[in-house]
Amino acid sequence: MRIVVGCANCMLKCLEKICDYINKSAYAYMAVSGDSFCSSAWNGFLLNIKHTMQFGWANFLASVFIMIGKISIVVLNVFSCYMIMKYVTKDLAEISSPISPLLVVAIVSYLAASIFLGLFDEAVLGLMTCLAIDSDLNGHPKFGPPTFHDSLDGFNHDDEKKTNQVEEGGW
Repeated sequence: MRIVVGCANCMLKCLEKICDYINKSAYAYMAVSGDSFCSSAWNGFLLNIKHTMQFGWANFLASVFIMIGKISIVVLNVFSCYMIMKYVTKDLAEISSPISPLLVVAIVSYLAASIFLGLFDEAVLGLMTCLAIDSDLNGHPKFGPPTFHDSLDGFNHDDEKKTNQVEEGGW
């Protein structure tokens, strides 16, 4: 019975994660198109399916940078607290162990970093939605800053070079 309950709990958690992602995609699509929630959820889902690799890569990079940011913020704040306790207030000699205050600083820093850097994840999803819609409507990204198009042209030019080299008998 425990195994059945554990499997059901796992499936419900997977379903919850999928629904949360579809909701985030729907809100991103709604922000771009102005459609209703249900049609945005469907269109956002289809857009994610069509551009699965791009969305997956962007989400992976965003989560890596967010984790690096969280770790960096926590380490920097704990280090700063330790140095302040050691050199500024000279409280290290008066307390038996600095672990408790440093742990509190680490927890508060992690929570604050999670809240603020969580917005970065939403921004990445919104930008990827804009890029995917622009690519679908125009065949290639038409809108955006010139520096963005220059870098995309560099990627496309590199892909064309590789294709030509393969066709010409290169690697």
